Amino acid sequence: MTETAGRSRAPGRLPSMADVAQVAGVSHQTVSRVINDHPSVREETRARVLDAIARLGYRRNSAARALVTRRTRTIGILTTGSALYGPTSTAVAVEEAARERGYFVSLASVRSFEHERLRDAIDHFMSQAVEGIVVITPQDDVAAAVESIETGLPVVMIAALDAEPARAGTIAIAVDHRLGAYRATQHLLDLGHETVVHLGGPTDWFDARQRERGWREALEERGREVPDVVRCDWSARSGYEAARRLGRRVRAGGGPTAVFAANDQLALGVLRALWEQGVDVPGDLSVVGFDDIDGAAYFVPSLTTVSQPFVSLGRRCLQVLAEAIEGAEVGRRLLIEPMLVVRASSGPPRAS
Repeated sequence: MTETAGRSRAPGRLPSMADVAQVAGVSHQTVSRVINDHPSVREETRARVLDAIARLGYRRNSAARALVTRRTRTIGILTTGSALYGPTSTAVAVEEAARERGYFVSLASVRSFEHERLRDAIDHFMSQAVEGIVVITPQDDVAAAVESIETGLPVVMIAALDAEPARAGTIAIAVDHRLGAYRATQHLLDLGHETVVHLGGPTDWFDARQRERGWREALEERGREVPDVVRCDWSARSGYEAARRLGRRVRAGGGPTAVFAANDQLALGVLRALWEQGVDVPGDLSVVGFDDIDGAAYFVPSLTTVSQPFVSLGRRCLQVLAEAIEGAEVGRRLLIEPMLVVRASSGPPRAS
């Protein structure tokens, strides 16, 4: 029967559900029940159908399914095209979570968020009949642009907003950067450091502002001096240049004993600059980062940092988007808890 079915199918034509039914010796309806994991199918029959699917290489026709169900099960993911660790890891996590939940993904990258460019990206999604949109929104201008356009669809912004989104139908979800920074700073204070210097990221980034806020709250809660923020970009070079100045102060005996860098790339630059100056980490200066990038455990010394749960973020994002698509009421601003990972780069100050 299998050979006959194989010969009857025209060369180059993709196998259909009818082909599967013929090879398995069952009805079209039985194949449909197996594909949809319906419980009222005998195990022996289910096994025959699954074997036929595997042998024929059958795949569902998503276009035909959309015509029947009136649903495309497609979502749009809009990014800024940033190669930085956080936005890139977030995009990957969301795409993986979408596939886990059976959604197709349409991806658009917009490097400049002028209204016209954003409108073009949204129109691209609408032409594919997406059911919802995820926007990875690290900066102020991106969030403002997204909220300025009406889509009529559920929109999830992955953004550490200070408050709920202004537009109805928009949901904000993010890692709790404030909490992560608060815990990192508390960790250093608990080790005996009098205060902590912060290498802050760009002020137009939500993440940078929330991390600075957490650092500041931890110091103020303990009644400690709050040093001026050392403003940086996100690069290792920026951390290197800042740490060259800090290292000279440490060597002169009047510098800080602890540094919290706004991301791990900054911390990497700090470690390099301190190594060049003969400043011992953590004996002379403890260093903590944020992100837990691949390789952070292999810095010299291994880096204490805040780990962002990107997998959990992606899954939660898709969960709330799917609920919103179904019309359920969901929270407007949701936060995912990060985790402090303590390694060798942080320790008590030498004096204690």
